[in-house]
Amino acid sequence: MSIKLYGYWRSTASYRARIALNLKGVEYEYVPVNLVNDGGEQHSSEYSRLNPAHLVPTFVDEDEDIILNQSLAIIEYLDERYESEHRLVPEHLTERARVRALAQDIACDIQPIGNLRVSNALKGHFEASQDDVAKWAAHWIALGFDGIEKRLQTQAGKYCFDFDVTLADICLVPQVYNAQRFNVDMSRYPLISKIAKNCNELSAFELAKPENQKDAI
Repeated sequence: MSIKLYGYWRSTASYRARIALNLKGVEYEYVPVNLVNDGGEQHSSEYSRLNPAHLVPTFVDEDEDIILNQSLAIIEYLDERYESEHRLVPEHLTERARVRALAQDIACDIQPIGNLRVSNALKGHFEASQDDVAKWAAHWIALGFDGIEKRLQTQAGKYCFDFDVTLADICLVPQVYNAQRFNVDMSRYPLISKIAKNCNELSAFELAKPENQKDAI
């Protein structure tokens, strides 16, 4: 298969890319990269040739001879390359900017603070317990969700932006999964919860769920 996605079942960024591939109806081979075993397969010489940053996901399109990292770049590439009923980033200038802003609230400001590299650093360099790390992640997710919940009050419909699934929803749903992992009180976020529920009723989101991946533990 000419398209491959290297990822990890519980990686938020990999989760985003899987959703986008499913929404665009793109057939692809999922190649697991275990971020935990033997110090992390992302550090292997074979994988680092694909992604020198030692992160997931990595997207490979052999037909176009392109290798991409960064989930948002992968998603926008898919959106522009493949025609489908799902336009993930709106064409209208203002709407496009709003969708990207909310997506970046999550992908740039919330998720990185609680990712595996940060949690490992907290445990390794600062001797934080697993409970401390979970509280750290929950704190930053909740802080970010406080702002997003308020913003959604002026723009949300069935999904983050009215009744079309966009890049914003693709970023939101995996972050809700993380929030639930770290026991964030989601009753504080009824709009976020409603949107995530609506998204997860779609087959593209269901198939992308971490527990439905072949490397799920």
